[in-house]
Amino acid sequence: MSDTAALALQLGDDALIAAQRLAEWCSRAPEMEEDIALANIALDQLGAARLFLTYAGEAANRTEDDLAYLRDDREFRNALLVELDNGDFAVTIGKLLFLAVFQRLRYESLAKGPDRRLAEIAAKARTESAYHAEHAALWTVRLGDGTDESHRRMQAAVDALWPYTHELFEGDAADLRRPWLAEIERTLGEATLTRPADGWAPSGGRVGVHTEELSKLLAEMQVLHRAHPGATW
Repeated sequence: MSDTAALALQLGDDALIAAQRLAEWCSRAPEMEEDIALANIALDQLGAARLFLTYAGEAANRTEDDLAYLRDDREFRNALLVELDNGDFAVTIGKLLFLAVFQRLRYESLAKGPDRRLAEIAAKARTESAYHAEHAALWTVRLGDGTDESHRRMQAAVDALWPYTHELFEGDAADLRRPWLAEIERTLGEATLTRPADGWAPSGGRVGVHTEELSKLLAEMQVLHRAHPGATW
C-alpha cells in the first residue's frame, strides 16, 4: 500500500470508528436537539469514512465495505482516542472536540497537498469538521462554565482523554499540534477548565495495536455483514 493509501486508511478508520461511537448516542442524548445533532455528526463522519476508505481500498482491490466489515481489529489504523467508550456526555464531547479540531486542521493541510484525489476529499470534509469542532466547543464551554457538577465532569473528561491526544500527531501530522493546542487551550480557558500536563501518551492504534474496546465495537458493527456475507437489499 502506498503512503497516500495508508494515510487515507488512517483517516477513514478515524472517521468510521468515530461515527460508530457517536451513533451509540441515538435516543440517549441529554436532549432531543442534541440527539439529532450527534446523529448528523455521525453521518458526516461516515460520509468522510466512505470516501477515504474507497480511495484506500482501490490500491488493494477492496471495497469500502470490505475494509469496514471484513477486517479484524489488528488491521484497523484508527487512533486509540476514537475507539474509547463514550463514557458520560462530557467524555463524548471531549473526544469530539479533540478529534474534530485535529480533523479540520488535517483536512485543511491535505486540501492543499499534491494528491488531487485526497485533496478533493479533504476539501469536502473540512467544512463539516469545522462545524463539529464548533459544536463540541460550545458544549465544552457550557459544561465547563456551568454548574459545579458539570464543571467537575468536563474537567474529569479532559484529564482522562488528554493522554490519547498525543497519538494524533505522530508522523507527518506533528506540525499540527501547535495550532491544535492553541485552539484547544482557547476553548478550555473559556470553559474555565485546566489543560492537563503532558505525560503518559498511549500509542499503537496507527500500527494495529488497539484496546479491547475496539474489538467489542467491531463485533457489534460487523455482525450483520459477517452473518450474511454477500447479502443485498
